[in-house]
Amino acid sequence: MRSYEVLIVGGGPAGSTAAWQLRRAGADVLVLDRERFPRVKLCAGWITPEVVRELAIDLASYPHRLLTFPRLRIHLGRLHVPVPCVQYSIRRFEFDAWLLERSGAPVEQHNVRHIRADASGYIIDEAFRCKYLIGAGGTRCPVYRELFREVNPRESALQIVTLEHEIPYDWSDADCHLWFFEQGLPGYSWYVPKERGWLNVGVGAIAERMKARGQDIAGLASRDLGEGIGPAIRSGLRAARAILSNEPYRLDDVTGLSVGSIARSMLGRFAPAGAATGRRPDAAAGTGGDAHGLRHGDQ
Repeated sequence: MRSYEVLIVGGGPAGSTAAWQLRRAGADVLVLDRERFPRVKLCAGWITPEVVRELAIDLASYPHRLLTFPRLRIHLGRLHVPVPCVQYSIRRFEFDAWLLERSGAPVEQHNVRHIRADASGYIIDEAFRCKYLIGAGGTRCPVYRELFREVNPRESALQIVTLEHEIPYDWSDADCHLWFFEQGLPGYSWYVPKERGWLNVGVGAIAERMKARGQDIAGLASRDLGEGIGPAIRSGLRAARAILSNEPYRLDDVTGLSVGSIARSMLGRFAPAGAATGRRPDAAAGTGGDAHGLRHGDQ
């Protein structure tokens, strides 16, 4: 049986962020994930300036697709509002693998099935032992399933169901669009272009409302606009701090409303000249699938 100080189950943004912080502090960490990275991960891939800051990402040196939006376009019935702010899109296929590699933690492909606690920590599938265990496996996380599902059931009223597609597409509209309650949908839909000819489109709604209407349900997301990358990053950071500094692990303020981030970005959008311009300094501005991102100052 192999022993580690910390085992992290799940190599997505939450798990890789926790691993990154723990490895920087010298902890002995192993990440387990049932899939091999890079792996397909459907997601709008919308990240906020807060995510960029919390992950200390240098946008100029990020090696994969990253598109900057100088505005969001909000559609509510006949109301169409351009919202000046700064947001970004990435492809999760690339982003998640890059974060995991950057963490510096070893990764092993392993589908966790059974977890038990003993006097010195946790034992996973009779193959791994650890003092600290972090569950970062998302909706079907085996750590949640084995240790927390009965004592801390998920709040179904806050669960969002989504159906989306990410396709290669030579788009011409470089803005991100959000529609609310379109054609009677009890939720929202989106159009998110990605750099160099990729596009993500989808719909999302409160799962219970969809069930009440007799409509089919696909995968699950959580809360507000279903922006899950930011909450995942913050939960990973807090898990690492709980281990390293014995800080209380709390999530009650992690999954706040995305509109707060948008509002803060709107204020930053009108910052004095000389503020960061986001995408690589030598990025070519423009629209269309071959664009290399939009610089804030171009709009």
